[in-house]
Amino acid sequence: MRVDWSNPNLLSVLAALGSVFLILMIRYFVMAGGAYALFWKILPDRLRARRIQKDLPRKGHIKSEILYSISTSVIFSFVGLFLGYGKYKGWFQIYTDFDSRGWLYFFGSLFIALLLHDAYFYFAHRLMHTRFLFKHVHRVHHESTNPTPWAAFSFHPYEAVLEALVLPLILVFVPMHVYAVLLFMFSMTALNVLGHLGYELYPNGFTQSKWTFWNNTSTHHNMHHRYVHCNYGLYFNWWDRAFKTNHARYHERYEEITAR
Repeated sequence: MRVDWSNPNLLSVLAALGSVFLILMIRYFVMAGGAYALFWKILPDRLRARRIQKDLPRKGHIKSEILYSISTSVIFSFVGLFLGYGKYKGWFQIYTDFDSRGWLYFFGSLFIALLLHDAYFYFAHRLMHTRFLFKHVHRVHHESTNPTPWAAFSFHPYEAVLEALVLPLILVFVPMHVYAVLLFMFSMTALNVLGHLGYELYPNGFTQSKWTFWNNTSTHHNMHHRYVHCNYGLYFNWWDRAFKTNHARYHERYEEITAR
């Protein structure tokens, strides 16, 4: 539901907030739940060799991941509403006319947004691993030492706010079509679910090939959950390479899993 920001009323704002939350919940349960159902329930025996950690998550683990992800979606809903208000006020550069910038810019802006998000995440993630913030905030996410797809948005509320701020910041500087924004959010969710999948899907040699080494893998982020102080990157591996924060056995571990 749209809000007339020139003359808003509480009912329309609450209805819009509820609509955004519903959309985020559908996105989460379809993508995270679908991945969990497929890999953890339907095909676990056929894909057993590709499971990154052999042990199953502890009892109550998945329930915690889901509950924290729901609370994160509430926070994301408020940010979504803020984007609508900010567009009305001219703070954020969201456009709706394809012809004004064309398809090349459409996909270029999406790629730029992913690059900016990747950089933002790496340094924000390093910040979350400082002693105080890890103990009081980021530790919630690391309760998933053996994550499932349900952990994709399992954040402490303060961390959820930090994660949500990236899109408004991008839209201050990078004009994006409304569909490019939606595609960015879809890509973010899909790759986040992949990072927490618990199974490695990419082929042997992927992390060291000159064509694909710059991509992160499920193994990469799974090792972050297991060993904590390593593998901070999101989509791409170049920040971990530049700051030498890849786990020393990352490539070796990846080859062990994919050679099974």
